[in-house]
This record gives sequence, structure tokens and C-alpha cells, in this order.
Amino acid sequence: MRNRTRPPPAPGTGLSLRQAPQPIADGAADRDAPDDLDDSVLAVRASEGDEEAFAVLVRRHGGRLLALAQHLLGNRADAEDAVQDSFLSAWRRLPEFRHGASFGTWMYRIVTNRCLNALRHQPRPLPLDVVPEPAAADADSSPPRVAESDAASAALAQALLELRPELRACWVLRELHGLHYEEIAHVVGSSEQTVRGRLFRARRVLMEVMRPWR
Repeated sequence: MRNRTRPPPAPGTGLSLRQAPQPIADGAADRDAPDDLDDSVLAVRASEGDEEAFAVLVRRHGGRLLALAQHLLGNRADAEDAVQDSFLSAWRRLPEFRHGASFGTWMYRIVTNRCLNALRHQPRPLPLDVVPEPAAADADSSPPRVAESDAASAALAQALLELRPELRACWVLRELHGLHYEEIAHVVGSSEQTVRGRLFRARRVLMEVMRPWR
């Protein structure tokens, strides 16, 4: 994913996704401050060419989307590429955005689809750092308990590696990002029943793997 000619970034995006620039479109100075507006209004403005409005959307959602992409792809550099490409796609497709769904859910769908396509065509090992960091050890925690926590994280990472991408996506969206079943169904383009089935299979595998750590 990284060794290719990249298109120019969409307004407000960047590889680091830490701090988007704040360009001001012509005629925007006399309008309400974008930071005070909700996503639906910002999306309308962005679809009219307001780059500052789009930059606010990038800042609001970029962190969560980067975390999602890293959980799915297992590599921060590839995750940054996927999210930037997704924002570029969203910028071009804003006229297609249906405001019945939230902008955040729409972006979850774009990023998830891009990551799943990458996983299908370029499967790769899942590094341990895609799993959430374990809670910081208490001062009284013994070295064996800390080592056990690290080993449990490694076991969970290996179990995620063995999940099919579709199962992994549903599990990550539900357990790590807190999406509801209906939202996940919209994101992955399946029915709620299918999502529930995938989550059941993913949880069953992970529970079996994590049984020794309970």
C-alpha cells in the first residue's frame, strides 16, 4: 500500500492525521464558526466546497478512524494511508452523502471497506500493537501479574489474527468502537442478523482462546 503514487490529499487531511490545516474557502469568513456546527451542517458546507468545514470533520473523526484502520490492518503507516484515501474519497463523494445516516457512520463504512479490500488482497500478520493496551499496572502489581497481562494481550492478538477479516471487522466495530448492531450492519453492508452471527462466531473463538487467562 505504501509504495505507490499517491493522489493529492483532500482538504484538511495529512498522513499524520494529528492536526489538519484550516484553509478558509472564499466567502466563508462571514459564516458561523465551523467548530460550533454539527456534522450534518458541516457536510453540507463541505459539499459546497467549504474546505474549512471539511477540515473540521477530519479533525473530529480522524482519530477514531485511524484507530479503526490500525485495528484492522495492523500497521500504522498503512492505516494512515487508508484513512487519508478514505477522506479523499469522501471529499469527492460528498454530493452522494445521504444525511439520514451520520457522517461518522458513513466514514466508518468507507474506511472499513477500504481496509477489508486491502486485507483480502494483501493478507498480512497482525502485530501485537493493534490490540488495546492493557490497563496500567497498579503499583502493587507483581512482575508475574504484569507478565501474565502481556501474555494475555499477545494471545488476544494471535486470536484476532486468525479471525476472518469480516469477523474481525464486526468485533472491532462493536467491542472497541462501541457501534450498535444497526450501525455495524450499515458499515459492513450486511443485515443485523449477519452481524450478530459474525459477532457470535468471533466471540466464541476469542472466549475459547482467552479461557486460560480468566
